[in-house]
Amino acid sequence: MTHPTAPRVRSVDNVTPPPGPFRVGFVPGVMPGKWERAWRERMRRRLELVTVEVADQEAALRDGRVAMCLVRGDVDTEAFHLIPLYREVPVVVVPVEHPVTAYDEIDVSELADEYDVLREHPDITTRQAIETVAAGTGIVVVPMSLARLHQRKDVEFRPVTGVEESPVGLAWLRHPTSDVDDPDKQAFIGIIRGRSPRSSRS
Repeated sequence: MTHPTAPRVRSVDNVTPPPGPFRVGFVPGVMPGKWERAWRERMRRRLELVTVEVADQEAALRDGRVAMCLVRGDVDTEAFHLIPLYREVPVVVVPVEHPVTAYDEIDVSELADEYDVLREHPDITTRQAIETVAAGTGIVVVPMSLARLHQRKDVEFRPVTGVEESPVGLAWLRHPTSDVDDPDKQAFIGIIRGRSPRSSRS
């Protein structure tokens, strides 16, 4: 009498669990969509994009919430690798009836007597500052990407001269041994730099 062959049962201990998502942070105003699409086309591991406030961007990298981060402004380059990407034009956000709206651009010296909401209240968010401006109180100077992100019908913005542009870059924590050779980090760097899938890193 023959007996049916028992099904093979794999030990759970020998099954390698799939890796978790590769987390990349980005500050408000940065638009990482094109890089996310390129990642999906090339990589099997899932990419998770995490919004990180500018004030928290270094902490998010240090405590491991994100592996890399699209940051705005200066970071500690002794603690982080940094690839500069582009610079953002500063603009002033004003109520729609403000005299500034009559100009294509304005020098920062012309705003010296204005009530700058973020300068006076540095702990509030950009959204809150622009809501304050919309209510008729003060102005706010921010990168153009943030003005567009929080654009509304009761405010307008104009480029400001005499103010430094805001740098945007890709940062990740320095590691004494293998960090720079991490394949997922190198893949994302390649995507950011516009390398083709088969090109070698440089």
